[in-house]
Amino acid sequence: MRKPYALLLLLFLLLAAPAAPAHAADNGSWSVYPLSSGVSERPYFYLSADPGQTIEDKVVVANKTAKPLSFRLYAADAYNTGRDGGFAVRTEKERMRGVGAWGKPGKSRITVPAHKSVTVPFTLRVPEDAEPGDHPGALVALDERVDTGDGSLAVGVRRAVGARVYLRVSGPALPAISVEGVRVAHDQPLVPGLGDSTATISYTLRNTGNVTLNPRVELRAQGLFGRTLLARDLTKIPSELLPGQRVRLSEPWRGAPQLDWGDVTLTASAKDTRESAGASFFALPWLVVAVAFAAGVVGGVLLVRARRGRARPSAPARPSRRALPTPFRPRSSPSARP
Repeated sequence: MRKPYALLLLLFLLLAAPAAPAHAADNGSWSVYPLSSGVSERPYFYLSADPGQTIEDKVVVANKTAKPLSFRLYAADAYNTGRDGGFAVRTEKERMRGVGAWGKPGKSRITVPAHKSVTVPFTLRVPEDAEPGDHPGALVALDERVDTGDGSLAVGVRRAVGARVYLRVSGPALPAISVEGVRVAHDQPLVPGLGDSTATISYTLRNTGNVTLNPRVELRAQGLFGRTLLARDLTKIPSELLPGQRVRLSEPWRGAPQLDWGDVTLTASAKDTRESAGASFFALPWLVVAVAFAAGVVGGVLLVRARRGRARPSAPARPSRRALPTPFRPRSSPSARP
């Protein structure tokens, strides 16, 4: 009986800098890149079109192995991963709205001989009602083989390589960025001064415009009386934030105050857009919290007892018996003696 395998798709995309050669989108076995225009190599597909326009271009798939490889070609939309904001593309079975819906390779399946390359034309038909702005995507070459490794795990891997497509549809360009859901979580030592105090600042970075952004994020923290506790530019942010995408990110704050009250402010900026958001924090060591809680409990108990003591009525005094009036007896005078 054949062992069932779950499929895991590994997708390698062109992540190199623009100065990299055009064949940089590869995984060591094959590569996918735009056909050179004859003047210079293209690391990506940079395309621009009007609504209703059709674009013709060509993609190259090169086999670097010593045996033939068969691939399935398709166009896909791009998005930012939720984990770190990296550039990723949809699988073939997912719903496409942009490049993935408008692009179509001349062949959906190809076989590339060993150490050879195959050039495939593709057509990109932009609809009349296409929204202006950026529509990122990729042309993907998916290996039709399922790599099961040594068979010890019931996991099959299908590998793919995609060349990025940056399409801009003419019309108003509206860059806009926002910072949402700022949270500050402290990790305090039990005893003040004994141990490190850290905090984690989490937030959502969102592209609310219609063009791709290269964001910068500045972090500032202020304590009581406006003291600056932290001021730095963040580095763990996506290099490209695609239109309509949002990414949940976090930043560690080592050496956070152990006893303070202040505010954290995050300012995101890109070309022609800037937005800030923040949150308040109250840092208090656990031992202080425990002592304050215990003192509050004890004080509450004593207060309740004191109130009960004042509210308890005293025993009423027994009324004294009224003395009965003594009957008047007239004093008799001595009788006269004869």
